[in-house]
Amino acid sequence: MADGPGGTESGLGGTESGPGGEGGPRRGRPRSEGVERAVFDAVIGLLEGGMPLGDVSIERIARTAGVGKATIYRRWSGKEDLLVELIRSVEPPDPELPGTSVRDDLVMLLEFMRRRGLAKRTSALLRNMFAQMQAHPRLWDQYHRTAIEPRRRRGIEVLERGVATGEVRADLDLELVNDLFVGPLLLRTVLQPDADLSPDFPARVADTILDGVRPRD
Repeated sequence: MADGPGGTESGLGGTESGPGGEGGPRRGRPRSEGVERAVFDAVIGLLEGGMPLGDVSIERIARTAGVGKATIYRRWSGKEDLLVELIRSVEPPDPELPGTSVRDDLVMLLEFMRRRGLAKRTSALLRNMFAQMQAHPRLWDQYHRTAIEPRRRRGIEVLERGVATGEVRADLDLELVNDLFVGPLLLRTVLQPDADLSPDFPARVADTILDGVRPRD
């Protein structure tokens, strides 16, 4: 069954994408919020109806949303791009950092992780998608490259600024230090989904670790 310009219908492990390859969404064409919402609602309806991620195709999405496949390909380069944007639309938005201190920025980044963890607890859609997406390498790679890695780089950049301002020791492996900060939030949102995620948790994590990485007298 044809699905996509010059291609065939495939699961998430396939190569379904529109002309332009696997890059980000096409630029230069304004998006219609109504079409975007209809497409997102179609995907949500398919998933909530029990369809596995691997069976979601551009053709099925277009048919459910009542739009043409070309309309979808004008907005997203392919299935993975569309699904990652849907996930990010449901997640809390990435925060604006205050920039007043390294501590304040780290607390803000950890607060984002806390809210994201709470969203996964309360959103059946997010739980469903995250439970399935790692079984689909193309989708997981797209999400990792466009969401996880930029967030990780942002945390390391905050720590680099901390070294420059004297708030963090210069002799430390900052990638490891970043892991120390995000580890407790990941533990409580992934491995212990019922663990406490109270509003003061990000500040407690930041203060505990900063006490160990500040310059020594």
